[in-house]
Amino acid sequence: MIQVQNLSKSYGNINALNNLNFTIKKGEIFGLLGPNGAGKSTTIKILSALLSSYTGTVLVDNISLSNNVLACKKMIGVVPQEI
Repeated sequence: MIQVQNLSKSYGNINALNNLNFTIKKGEIFGLLGPNGAGKSTTIKILSALLSSYTGTVLVDNISLSNNVLACKKMIGVVPQEI
């Protein structure tokens, strides 16, 4: 399970994410949709541990992404639109 709680990320004065919350249960297929500038790429970069400066909590199987990046990376798969 992936739990995102109060996830926020700013680039200077621009809020890319503002208190984002969602849960993805084990076995679910999850798609992140939205218009340009909605924070989709920022969210995926955080979940993939490519961005580490954010506020809020990301848990993967109840393991904190910020405290145990390697264990979380082993449990997450991401398929981008283009490679």
